[in-house]
Amino acid sequence: MDNLLRQLPQVQTLLETAHIAALLQTYTRPEVTRALRSSLQVLRGSVRSGDMTSLPDFESETFAASLISSIEATRQPNLRPVVNATGIIIHTNLGRARLAPEALAAMQAVGSDYSNLELNLHTGRRGSRYAHVEELICELTGAESALVVNNCAAAVLLSLMATAQGKKVIASRGELIEIGGAFRLPDVIEQSGAILKEVGSTNKTRASDYERAIDSETAVLLKSHTSNFRIVGFTSAPKREDLALLARNSNTILMEDLGSGVLIDLSAFGLRDEPVVSDILKSGVDLVMFSGDKLLGGPQSGIIAGRADLVGSLKSHPLCRAVRIDKLSLAALEATLRLYRDPHDPLKSVPVLRAIAQTVGEVRARAGQLADALIASGLEDVTVAKSAAYVGGGSLPQQDLESYAVSVSTPPYTADALVAALRGAETPVIGLIRNDRFVMDARTLNDEDLPIVLHAFRGLRAR
Repeated sequence: MDNLLRQLPQVQTLLETAHIAALLQTYTRPEVTRALRSSLQVLRGSVRSGDMTSLPDFESETFAASLISSIEATRQPNLRPVVNATGIIIHTNLGRARLAPEALAAMQAVGSDYSNLELNLHTGRRGSRYAHVEELICELTGAESALVVNNCAAAVLLSLMATAQGKKVIASRGELIEIGGAFRLPDVIEQSGAILKEVGSTNKTRASDYERAIDSETAVLLKSHTSNFRIVGFTSAPKREDLALLARNSNTILMEDLGSGVLIDLSAFGLRDEPVVSDILKSGVDLVMFSGDKLLGGPQSGIIAGRADLVGSLKSHPLCRAVRIDKLSLAALEATLRLYRDPHDPLKSVPVLRAIAQTVGEVRARAGQLADALIASGLEDVTVAKSAAYVGGGSLPQQDLESYAVSVSTPPYTADALVAALRGAETPVIGLIRNDRFVMDARTLNDEDLPIVLHAFRGLRAR
C-alpha cells in the first residue's frame, strides 16, 4: 500500500503530460487542476482501503478522458430538471408540483426586472406583497381574508404563535401527525409557545372530548387533516360543524391544518378523501392552512385563509416577516391561482391536476408511444403493462390512479445499474424497479419527456 501511495504523481507533473496538457486548450487550468486533485484523492482512498492494487496509466487517453467527465460534471448545476417516471405526481424528492407555463413566465417577468412587489401603483405609496394574491384566494375559497407565507409548516406555526402563545391548543390524539422530514405537529405547537392538550384516542375522538377539555386557558381547537395516513376500522371523528359551534360558544378559535389542500372537487377521479378548502370554511372553520405546492399545483408556499380579524393579527405578528413569501414564488402563485378562474379550466391548465384528470386511455397511448420508440432505437426487451400511480406529496394515501407503465430490461445492465446510469444522463430519468426491471409510469410523463427518455437510453450505448 505504501509503495502505491508513493507512486502517485504530483499534480504539476500530471499537468505536463501530453494528453492532460491538451485539455488546457478546452478547459481552464483551475478546472483541470481540481479534477486532478479529486481523482488523486479518490485513488488514494482506494489504495488505503485495499480496493486498488495497481494504479492507472496517468499518461493515457483513458485517464485524460476521465478528467473530462469529471470537469463536465462540475459544470452541471446541482439543481436541475429530471424526468419523473415514478408515477408519483407530487413527488417531494423531485420538487413536488410541476409548474404551469404561465407560472414560469410570471417568475421570469418579475425576476428579470424590478416589480411593484410592495408598491401600490394606484396610490404611489408602499403596498403589501400579500395584496397580489389575497383577493384571488378569497374569491376561490370564500374566505374573508388571506395571507401567504413560505410553506405550510410556517403557516401553522405563525397561526398558533399569533393566537395561542402561552395558552392551550386542544387537538385529537389521532391527528397529531408527523409531516415530512420528521417534523411533528406536537413539536410545532411547542415551538409556537402554546400548550398542547390531547383529547380522545388514536382511533376515536368526539366533540364532547373537546368540550370537556375547554377551560379559561384554551385558545384554539385544532384539527389536522390526516392526509398522509389512514386509520381504518373502528373510528370516529367530530364533524367540523360541531366543532365550529363549540368554538363559537366557548369563544375559542377553530383551526384546521389541511396540509395539501384542493380548490376543486376531485371526487370524479376517484379521489374522495381530500376536502375542498371552500367547503371547510363554509363548515365554520375560522382559519385553514394549506400548501400551494401540492394539489393546488403552484410554488412552495403556505396559504392561510379565513376570518379577517384573525388574518389581520397574523399579518402584524413579528414572525410574519421571517416566514414571508419571496417575489418569485408570489408571482408563480398568482399565475397559478388565475388558472382556476374563467376562461381557464384548471384540469387542463394546472399540470398536477392535468396528470390526475387525464384518462387511462391517454396514459396507455403515451406508454405505447414510448415503448415503440425504445424498440425502434434497438432495445428488444420492452413491454407495456397496467400500473398504479399515486398523487403523492402526503396526499390521498391508499388511493391509486389506474395507469400504464413501460418496463425495460437492458442486458448487460442490471436493474440497479440501469437506474444509476439513467440518473447520470444529461437529463436524469427517475423511474422504479419492479421484478428486476426498470419501470417508467406514463402518468407522470409528458409528451415532451419522451424524446428526453429516448436520448438517455441511446446514451447508454455510448458509454
